[in-house]
Amino acid sequence: MTTLYLSMAGFALAASISPGPVNVVALSSGVAHGLRATLPHVAGATLGFVLLLLLAGLGLAELLRGWPAAATLARWAGVAFLLWMGWGLWRSPGKVAAGAPPPAPSLLQGAAMQWLNPKAWVAALAGVGAYAGDDPARLWVFAALYFLICSLSVGSWAYAGARLRHLLGDERRMRLFNRGMAALLAASAVHIGIAA
Repeated sequence: MTTLYLSMAGFALAASISPGPVNVVALSSGVAHGLRATLPHVAGATLGFVLLLLLAGLGLAELLRGWPAAATLARWAGVAFLLWMGWGLWRSPGKVAAGAPPPAPSLLQGAAMQWLNPKAWVAALAGVGAYAGDDPARLWVFAALYFLICSLSVGSWAYAGARLRHLLGDERRMRLFNRGMAALLAASAVHIGIAA
């Protein structure tokens, strides 16, 4: 049983800590707003994913197979959402300490990012298939492990951003950083759009 839990944890870590739109936003928000202000995004992304994982294990995947238009709609909504967030980052003036930057991403935005993120869907469906199957007890254990690991993983991106904040203290460097993060979000959106 210990080997199964370690395998679940390894899967959750690999899927949660790897670069993706949720982590790019956590990093950007950590730089712009600090760790404390980014924690709602971290919590939302974690709760949103764990809910997705649980629903996938409880039959959401079967429901979507019967309605393929829903998957297409979710994919294009994800593309639009990522482009919208990237546009906001691109336009950001780059002020860290002075002035009022755009608000930090909320708990709801963090959750929505997971539900609109094909990487999250693939991780949830693959994880449930590999580790939970038709066993509800395993599904709940997997969800609990994922909750802990996902929150630490996304949180580490937010922490890294907060630590980078002092290096990006002037407007020009911050604007370049924001535009780089915006380009990564746009690249993620393009990849999602053409991958399906």
